[in-house]
Amino acid sequence: MKRVLSNMAGVVLEFLVKPGEQISVDQDVVILESMKMQIPIQSMVNGTVKAAKVNEGDFVDEGDVLLEIE
Repeated sequence: MKRVLSNMAGVVLEFLVKPGEQISVDQDVVILESMKMQIPIQSMVNGTVKAAKVNEGDFVDEGDVLLEIE
């Protein structure tokens, strides 16, 4: 199973993709908010979004799984 991980601590502001959607490397998939800045999180893999592992509004730490990709 491939995954998209958080690269910093912050709050999940918005998902830019939905389960079932195709994504590609370097595509912005999630927006995190940290220190009042909006930071896009990019996919490091190609595939189809299987599931979101967190919800919008959740606090995540660096390395937390945001999305599962198949």
